[in-house]
Amino acid sequence: MTVRLLSRDEPGASWPVLCWEAGPGWRMISSAVVGGGIGERTWWLNAMVDLGYHHPDPAAHVREIAAGLGLGGGDGVGMLTAADVRRWRSARDGGVEVVATVGLGLPVLAAEPDQEAAGATGSPRIRPTVGTINLLAIVPEPLSDAALVNGVLTVTEAKTQALAEAGVPGTGTSSDAVCVACPTGEPGESGRYGGPRSVWGARVARAAHTAVAEGTADWVRTHRPGWS
Repeated sequence: MTVRLLSRDEPGASWPVLCWEAGPGWRMISSAVVGGGIGERTWWLNAMVDLGYHHPDPAAHVREIAAGLGLGGGDGVGMLTAADVRRWRSARDGGVEVVATVGLGLPVLAAEPDQEAAGATGSPRIRPTVGTINLLAIVPEPLSDAALVNGVLTVTEAKTQALAEAGVPGTGTSSDAVCVACPTGEPGESGRYGGPRSVWGARVARAAHTAVAEGTADWVRTHRPGWS
């Protein structure tokens, strides 16, 4: 597989990290704490942290993790999650690969009213288990900026479809992150579009749906969700 499971040592604990050493020649779009936006990136990581994570500078922490894994030579994309990244799921479709880590302790509806999101006391609703879905989609041909943006939309729609089919009462979680990667270069006709009925968007959607569906099923098997 493209992605490897590594580990990092920090005081008092050893933590798993999913890592992709892409190398030069890749562009990525991401919402991650490090490497967000669109640009050339040489690595991606998804690092597990404690449920009560409170590092004063998460971006600096991600860069420390990357350097410790030997990924410091260039810009990259770094995500953090309290979900167990050792239970990651991946799926392939027509050359596309999608990797997902799924935690569903706090599913939310994207357009939920403030008073319902906060609850009667006005404080955010808290559940004792983690909730984060992090996604990486790798497309093997160059995409335009517009197609990359649309790819993020397509991945998110496929994720939400998988959650709805599993009966999860939310469109995602409030801390989800996504990254779509493609080679640098001039896109051809098929690389100008990223919607779910485009050549690459359709493959991204199917792979994302499979990876999230498998990750969701695994999470439900190993937890006792309050919404089931």
